[in-house]
Amino acid sequence: MSTEVDTVPDDTDAGEPEAGVHARRTLPADPSQVWQHLISPAGTEALLGEGARLGSKGESWHAADGSHGVTRSYHPLEQIRVSWHPHEDGPLSMLDVQLKADGDGTCVDLYHEGRGIAGDPRGDQQHWEDALGRLAAGLPG
Repeated sequence: MSTEVDTVPDDTDAGEPEAGVHARRTLPADPSQVWQHLISPAGTEALLGEGARLGSKGESWHAADGSHGVTRSYHPLEQIRVSWHPHEDGPLSMLDVQLKADGDGTCVDLYHEGRGIAGDPRGDQQHWEDALGRLAAGLPG
């Protein structure tokens, strides 16, 4: 029998579950090409916003719109995970982007865990679907 007790953080609103969205898009390029685009200035801006630059694990990033965070996990050709705040006083959330070969293309799975941009899951879903669209549109070739 476990003595561990589950606790709810003090800043969690009672009855309001943490928001989370999943967006997916298959891009017509191999994982290496998609990864190189994702970590390039143009790819990073497409995903995180103008001015954002991804670095190695532990490095912070900032976009012109005020969103910011820190790279938490960096696995070339497979996954990048960053903390994400929509603005200076914004809530902490995590953005996890995973790449997987899918036939002649690459499936990009994006998971946003926590409270987000629009304050509602539908707005957050649209935000990340639009971001994947920008990423796809900027893919070289």
